[in-house]
Amino acid sequence: MRETRQASGAVRPGGRTARTRAAVLDAARDELEDAGYAGLTLERVAERSGVHLATLYRRWRTVEGLVVDLLGEIGKTRVPIPDTGSLEEDLRILALEIARLYQQPRMRALIEGVVAAAVRSPEASDAWATVIAERNRLAARIVERAVERGELPPGTDGIAVISAVGAPIYYRMLVARGAVDDALAESTAVSVHAGALKGAFTRPAGDPPADGTPSTTP
Repeated sequence: MRETRQASGAVRPGGRTARTRAAVLDAARDELEDAGYAGLTLERVAERSGVHLATLYRRWRTVEGLVVDLLGEIGKTRVPIPDTGSLEEDLRILALEIARLYQQPRMRALIEGVVAAAVRSPEASDAWATVIAERNRLAARIVERAVERGELPPGTDGIAVISAVGAPIYYRMLVARGAVDDALAESTAVSVHAGALKGAFTRPAGDPPADGTPSTTP
């Protein structure tokens, strides 16, 4: 196994520290896919990445610290937000995007690992909550545009609508432990759209917005 020493201070993108981090995070994703969170250890990541174990302990300290760093990378990734001019179609596309993301074994394993880490580590929990809040904030624009077009009643809570799109998918994946398929996404979008039209997500005047749990995509 080769040793990759971490440079102190900031380094230019593409430098040794950046390459070391990329190799470790890539190895961590692979380990999550192969062995799940229960099998994720710094020793296995070190072996897989070719980075010295001492470097992992120095920089990430724990498995949870490694997962927090993975969450930081997820948070930097922009998710396309549909804008078709139709709320029904926007919700359908969004639900399918979420479902198809988690049809990928690597992404499903990553989110399962992230959730497990969030239960154990306040730092991981805070990082996950931050990613969730930002994803839902961006996706809520779908609902805001629908209100502006007159498709939905004023006061419709965008974050509550988006959370309702994600909730059945996350339940199927994390609780029921079943397959996340297109049929689930399609039926979810239809149900949420119908509820939104009937005012099910309308927020009474003065009430704060929903907190946004669960999220859309990581």
